[in-house]
Amino acid sequence: MNFDQDTAKKIEELQSLEHNLQNFLNQKQAIQVELNEIENALTELKSTKGEVYKILGGIMLKSDVETLKKELLDKQKIIRLRIESVEKQENILEKKTKNLRSEINQSIKNANTGKK
Repeated sequence: MNFDQDTAKKIEELQSLEHNLQNFLNQKQAIQVELNEIENALTELKSTKGEVYKILGGIMLKSDVETLKKELLDKQKIIRLRIESVEKQENILEKKTKNLRSEINQSIKNANTGKK
């Protein structure tokens, strides 16, 4: 199907937006996995009675439960902010994608009916 130059550019832009959106979804999923790991570690810390260790650069170090808990809570807060940021960007891209898709569909519909 032949499209006018404007519609072809919009289709390219839509493909780029959809690619970026997929990247954000992948990034969000990876961040959520990290958040789940932190939440699991915090749960384990609650039931721990003995010594605790943390891994730092491939080395296991003995740590204080409260210090480790604080570090994990801080990291959890940062990760939640990252997820929130990614979700905001994702929503912006989704709106742009939706609007662009509507414009393209309207251009195709107009081309099929002979309107400009």
